[in-house]
Amino acid sequence: MRHWGDPSDRRGYHHGNLKEALVDAARRFIAERGLLGFTLADAAKLVGVSPAALYRHFRGREALVAEVAFRGFTSLAERLARALSGSGTPLERFTRMGEAYLDFAEKEPGYYAAMFSAGAAESGLSALLNGDAGQGGAFGLLVDALRKTFPDGFGPVDPRFLALEVWALSHGIAMLDAAGQLPKGSGLPGKHELLRAGVLALVQGAMTTRK
Repeated sequence: MRHWGDPSDRRGYHHGNLKEALVDAARRFIAERGLLGFTLADAAKLVGVSPAALYRHFRGREALVAEVAFRGFTSLAERLARALSGSGTPLERFTRMGEAYLDFAEKEPGYYAAMFSAGAAESGLSALLNGDAGQGGAFGLLVDALRKTFPDGFGPVDPRFLALEVWALSHGIAMLDAAGQLPKGSGLPGKHELLRAGVLALVQGAMTTRK
């Protein structure tokens, strides 16, 4: 494995894209070392600039991590939207949203960790999860998908409440998988199958309440 800080790991930048290079460096550090595993000086060294150059774009480390989180929320919403607008039945598209979520968490650990950090919540970035605040954010897309997939509704159960349960289930599976703590073995489902089964159980439970 290449060691962080090696000259071959540095990312040169052209005039005008230093901000993008810094965001990419932070995302990579978070993925490799965790949220607290790097400093602004580390990011500057990886990009190949002086630490003072970072302050042209970010007030400090928290602001840089917040930008990584913002990019993550935006990317996740785009992926969920693509899954929702793809071919197939509403149920098939809804299922693909779940797969897209788990794949994003696995393939973009730097984004994912930043998105659900305390700093992101404190900065208000978590509002991007909300469809009302985020103008079609990831949570809003999930609520919309539930309504389209199950147009008859869930009786007294608010679709937003069910969407929160689905989100919590998805996040829990993603976190267990990332930590290598998702039980595996003969007869046990993989993460995608587990999510599908869990979502189906939640939906069926809500529909039973409707009756």
